[in-house]
Amino acid sequence: MKIDEIIEAIHATRVNITLHARKEAENDLLVLDDIFHSTQTGEIIEEYPDDTPYPSCLIYGTTFLGDPVHSVWAYDAGSKIAVLITVYRPDPSRWINWKERRNR
Repeated sequence: MKIDEIIEAIHATRVNITLHARKEAENDLLVLDDIFHSTQTGEIIEEYPDDTPYPSCLIYGTTFLGDPVHSVWAYDAGSKIAVLITVYRPDPSRWINWKERRNR
């Protein structure tokens, strides 16, 4: 999966947002502009090619104010639609530099 495909879908407003992602965004006080910004300026830190119904990935990026954001996106290559599965502010006790999971 390429982040460019997700970014292009965002620019073309070909995005579906799951109810779970909406709830998580609300819980973490994240607005769509910050989520989209963090994705467009972010990087893929984990890939899940075997996810169904579409491959997905974890993207690390930052809000306009520089706060870290993790978002999980799936991409349907057939329809060119990006699906925001979940989004959250990562817990610093679980991540190294927001990109690498800490050993538990």
